[in-house]
Amino acid sequence: MASKCSLTEPDLATWRALGERRRLLGHELFVLDSGEDPRRETVLLIHGFPTSSFDWSLIWQQLTRTHRVLALDLLGFGDSDKPPGHDYTIAEQADLCQALIELAGVRSLHVVAHDYGVTVAQELLARQNAGRGVGRWCSLFLLNGGLFPETHRPRLIQSLLLTPLGPLITRLSGKRLFERNLRAVFGPDTPPSAEMLAGYWDVLNAGGRRAPVHSLMRYLPEREQHRERWVRALQESVVPIGLLNGSLDPVSGSHLVARYRALIPREDFIDEADRLGHFPQVEDPARFLKSFEAFLASVPTAL
Repeated sequence: MASKCSLTEPDLATWRALGERRRLLGHELFVLDSGEDPRRETVLLIHGFPTSSFDWSLIWQQLTRTHRVLALDLLGFGDSDKPPGHDYTIAEQADLCQALIELAGVRSLHVVAHDYGVTVAQELLARQNAGRGVGRWCSLFLLNGGLFPETHRPRLIQSLLLTPLGPLITRLSGKRLFERNLRAVFGPDTPPSAEMLAGYWDVLNAGGRRAPVHSLMRYLPEREQHRERWVRALQESVVPIGLLNGSLDPVSGSHLVARYRALIPREDFIDEADRLGHFPQVEDPARFLKSFEAFLASVPTAL
């Protein structure tokens, strides 16, 4: 599964050449693995909604110079299977991440998560805290996401997708509406490039089938249902946690950081990116890498 291509610009064709579909728990998922190296620690990247692992394309080349890096398109996203009528749950996505860790033979790792991925990471962290996780986590680095349902501010389109109109909206929403909604959560000075938007639209419709975004959107009520478990996972974390947050994100911006500080009484690593929005790793890849490196410098070396 070792990747030999390089990527410095948002090029979906090149990104797809970095990975391959692998069977995990009965599903075919798109997986990337930069290759095993006993001298390098492993990093697992978990993407957000409604995009895919393509979110990590602009930091992949730099990160793989110093780490073994794993990523995947979660079930229902990107180039992974999109089973119709499936009951997509955060627990199942966490199971799939664990299956990837086992497949890759990883014993210890750092985890980076964004948006939808932070909820998957919270479930995985709860398992780590309970001693039931797969692989020993050395750290968790979080980007903008709904860590606390009471501070999450969903976009109108997200709320509508949870209504009975959701399937119709999924089918009829076009590229222009999709791009407008994505641009709205980026910082005003760091909009997505045309190439990035084109890539996002392509992965949304990969394999000739629209991602079942109305079904995937059920993670929002799941956050309410499992709030105690997933917030407690952060509060009782057995691993160091870092947070890089784009302050201008209308969904999970500066208000998310304020809530984090109120509920998590530790001196965790927190980097507030004042001019960035919801996608720090896309809007300013260099800032992401600098922040992640600074966080890792404060974390004990993996065994």
